[in-house]
Amino acid sequence: MSRLKLSGVSKSFGAIRALENVSIEVAPGEVMGLMGDNGAGKSTLVKIVAGNFRPTQGDIFIDGRKVEYHRPIDARREGVEVVYQDLALCDNLTAASNVFLGREPTLGRAPFRIIDYPQMRRRSAELFAQLKSETRPRDLVRRMSGGQRQAVAIARTLLSDAKIVLMDEPTAAISVRQVAEVLDLIRRLRDRGLSVILISHRMPDVFAVCDRIAVLRRGSLVASKPVSQSSPEEVTGLITGAIETA
Repeated sequence: MSRLKLSGVSKSFGAIRALENVSIEVAPGEVMGLMGDNGAGKSTLVKIVAGNFRPTQGDIFIDGRKVEYHRPIDARREGVEVVYQDLALCDNLTAASNVFLGREPTLGRAPFRIIDYPQMRRRSAELFAQLKSETRPRDLVRRMSGGQRQAVAIARTLLSDAKIVLMDEPTAAISVRQVAEVLDLIRRLRDRGLSVILISHRMPDVFAVCDRIAVLRRGSLVASKPVSQSSPEEVTGLITGAIETA
């Protein structure tokens, strides 16, 4: 059974057709690379899965069950988490505070509740250990490398017991060493049985870490196949239109 299934999903904004009859499936413990040129519909597709947009047509299934979202919190309750390109981290806070941002545990009774920082640090340390990251709970985000920042954002998804993680250009604008760290983090999510959709323009990253690849062009799905059965040259042709479908 697939973890995530999109069946005939279309999305229109007035006269603009952003997605047209897109159907894809992602299995548990599978990393799918989502590629396409700017304006191909990648962001729209991710926002539909994440609950930001409702599809004009089509259905979404999680673990074989049809789901309907009215807002992003509905998607989160179904186990969908998003790691955005800007990571949405607070530079002035520690790693632990960012992991628990908006979900801080408390001690005591109202109106005298206080934040349980020791619990936050302990749980964050456990999550970083699971990810085999060198990030420490007390580290300030503004002093972290790009790879460490990604570890904080990914640890936040693990805190919520996610099933599906959507990653938007996680290796953009970071060093080669930090790219390797982020790809290792993605592999660890896969090893934990999570489904990952990786949006990326970096062909080497997609072919290094993904099990399947899906290519969108002008809102339509033109390929969805195992990475082992494709090549960077084929994907480039699919993105540009030199190859119609695969």
